Amino acid sequence: MKYFLLMVLGTLALVSSAQNLTDKTNSIRLDLSSDRGSESLPMIAWRYPKLDYTNSKGNKIQISAEINSEKVVRRVTLTIGNENTGKELSSKEIKIDSGAYYVNIDQSMWLPKGTSFIRIAATNQDGITVSSSRKISVGKDVMNDLLAIDRKDYALLFATDRYDFWDDLVNPIDDAHTLGKSLEELYGFEVEIVENASLEEVWEKLREYSERRFGPQDQLMIFFAGHGHYDESFGEGYVVASNSLNNDKARTSYISHNRLRGVVDNISCEHILLTMDVCFGGTLDPRIARNRGPKSYEVTVSDMLVRKFQKKTRKYLTSGGKEYVSDGIPGKHSPFASKLLEALKSNGGDDRVLTMSEIQVRMENLAQVPRFGSFGADEALSDFVFIAK
Repeated sequence: MKYFLLMVLGTLALVSSAQNLTDKTNSIRLDLSSDRGSESLPMIAWRYPKLDYTNSKGNKIQISAEINSEKVVRRVTLTIGNENTGKELSSKEIKIDSGAYYVNIDQSMWLPKGTSFIRIAATNQDGITVSSSRKISVGKDVMNDLLAIDRKDYALLFATDRYDFWDDLVNPIDDAHTLGKSLEELYGFEVEIVENASLEEVWEKLREYSERRFGPQDQLMIFFAGHGHYDESFGEGYVVASNSLNNDKARTSYISHNRLRGVVDNISCEHILLTMDVCFGGTLDPRIARNRGPKSYEVTVSDMLVRKFQKKTRKYLTSGGKEYVSDGIPGKHSPFASKLLEALKSNGGDDRVLTMSEIQVRMENLAQVPRFGSFGADEALSDFVFIAK
């Protein structure tokens, strides 16, 4: 938003005679008819819906946003209109406290069938008005062509640093909590963290997620941090649970990659990313092959996401191949977790969408090269994406 704002101010400097500036639906619109300058503009941040063009099966939706301003907010209005005709259908003024610099908006609204626009306008004490809009289509006929307004992203994070029979580690739980915080605050994920899980607890939690109902555009990220192991005789890799035996020749107390692939692939969520910051994590893929990533599209962000969500996704990202990987310095993140967090904090760049190929670029200079690839029922051109708030 800060970058976009700089572009807006630059545009105003070039066309100083203009009174308004209107762009895409998720851009700001300035009303400078008061001729009092463009400093200290109110900033409108949408929480829900996050994207400029979405859809809903039902007519009743929840609108959530916040306004921050360096100067007192004098007036806030919420307007609904017909996107095709531009006609305003209803408008209401949001009640705000006197002298407020921050305004929180949480409104349940009814929209007619078809495509409507929802516009939030905020006016500060200098009479400068900033507005931001979203377009929402209502009805079953549009569901296959647009992003669903009620789509959700989930993250299930397993982190183990205390072991009954293996050496303890220092960073996995801290890595998981920092990662979970970034996913929640930057991308709106619903996060669950499972610490020091036993073998039985891991499978029980995965069963719980297998029995959940997910929407067609929902995404699920599953993350493991801790010890990993590879058995040359069996030719298979394993995740080590908190109660896994140290000298288990049958490997029955470990989490087999083969079984893990099958169980995760069977979860009813259409779009899954399996991430493992464990030793020998790359052996999840028997070929230890790296995916080149999906092709880019010269289309709008919404269209690109719709295309991706139409493909079943089974991607994996591991901290290494058939090798030991570093747990990192005590009190700091592992090298893999540090790069993943760095990628998340980029917010996906200008389009606010972080793709797997973009994460891959940021990890290429690690000493132990992470592995990217597909498993199970993955479809060509699918992707797991992180959509910034």
